[in-house]
Amino acid sequence: MPSSSSSAPQTHLFGRQRLHAFLGSGKIAEILLWKDKKLSGAVLAGFSIIWFLFEVVEYHFVTLLCHILIAIMLILFVWYNAAGLITWNCPSVYDLEIRESTFRFFCKKLNWFLRKFYDISTGKDLTLFFVTITSLWIMSEIGTFVNTLNLVYIMFLCLITLPLMYERYEYEVDYLASKGNQDLRRLFKKLDSQVLNKIPRGPVKEKKF
Repeated sequence: MPSSSSSAPQTHLFGRQRLHAFLGSGKIAEILLWKDKKLSGAVLAGFSIIWFLFEVVEYHFVTLLCHILIAIMLILFVWYNAAGLITWNCPSVYDLEIRESTFRFFCKKLNWFLRKFYDISTGKDLTLFFVTITSLWIMSEIGTFVNTLNLVYIMFLCLITLPLMYERYEYEVDYLASKGNQDLRRLFKKLDSQVLNKIPRGPVKEKKF
């Protein structure tokens, strides 16, 4: 375990409270943090089956979608018409609806992403700007060797496992993030002093009120 006597202050990658605040308190947070293990396992199994059908079995999207809808229609038809013969109640149409809170969650995260992307793109934090550019370039290179479906599946696996791993090993991850952050700051400070400061810039015009 890392020593606690390090002179440099430790940087928290997210922090457990910030992670929980970012994910929220709804079903999505329960799935990503494995609060409901059965639901999280079902989601993981569902995405894995979809990946297997598309990548291994080489199902076409329209064909698979139509087959799934046909299967659901047949199950509901038999279930609804045989409701008097079995003890199970037929699901209500309201059970099939997607809650508005789910859409609000995704819209909120999308707006947060757009604001964050704009702030990074303006270059207010040069370190974060170059880290983002480098990360996007690495992802673009990975995309030339991995097809879109595999890339999406890998991102899904990261999304459903990394929050849980961070919650369990928060101190170790924060320590590594702190060391990496210090190294990056030294690197970009050197880059800023030797390269960026030598780039000529035009005069800044004062705003007229």
